[in-house]
Amino acid sequence: MRVGTPIAVDQVLSVNDWMTSAAAAIEAEADHLTQLDSAIGDGDHGVNMTRGMRAVTAALADGDAAAPPGERLILAGKTLVSTVGGASGPLWGSALRRGGRALDDAAELDGPALVEVLSAALAAVQELGAAVPGEKTMVDALGPAVEALRERLAAGDPLDAALAAAADAADAGARATTPMQARKGRASYLGERSVGHQDPGATSTALIVRALGSALVPAG
Repeated sequence: MRVGTPIAVDQVLSVNDWMTSAAAAIEAEADHLTQLDSAIGDGDHGVNMTRGMRAVTAALADGDAAAPPGERLILAGKTLVSTVGGASGPLWGSALRRGGRALDDAAELDGPALVEVLSAALAAVQELGAAVPGEKTMVDALGPAVEALRERLAAGDPLDAALAAAADAADAGARATTPMQARKGRASYLGERSVGHQDPGATSTALIVRALGSALVPAG
């Protein structure tokens, strides 16, 4: 397909399905996330994120079935803030709320809208955490994912392929945190001892990004 060629929107994303898939992925990897966090943090990342994502899926299931995707993302963000301790709750809560506001009252979440959502989410994380790429944080996974999604959609890729590219970029970004020295958060207190450990926040972020691939539904 020629670059810039418009493509029909035949698939969009379900916020409920995204959060349900993300919750399942986080829970399946909870022990691994806790192991990563035990090395450079408080050792509670897996437990906290599992509790938070369970609460999100419950809140969305009990919410207004007719609510637009922006409202659903805002609800998910508020729920994470109220249920997840440490830095993850405020960071992901702010990210999802900012992303939801970026959607305004749009009826559907398509590829271009998702780019705006994730871009807004990334900006919220960077503002709240004062983090930039290379500091061993979730930014190192979310930033590459946003860029990959934007590039692949601009090149005319279908949404499922663009999401796969974004997920791969997030995975690579998370792995790339291993040789970094932490500059933000509790891990930064370890100084050079933080080198050699993959960042748990970047790892859970990659799981949440990959869950987008399980949230595609027919448009309309």
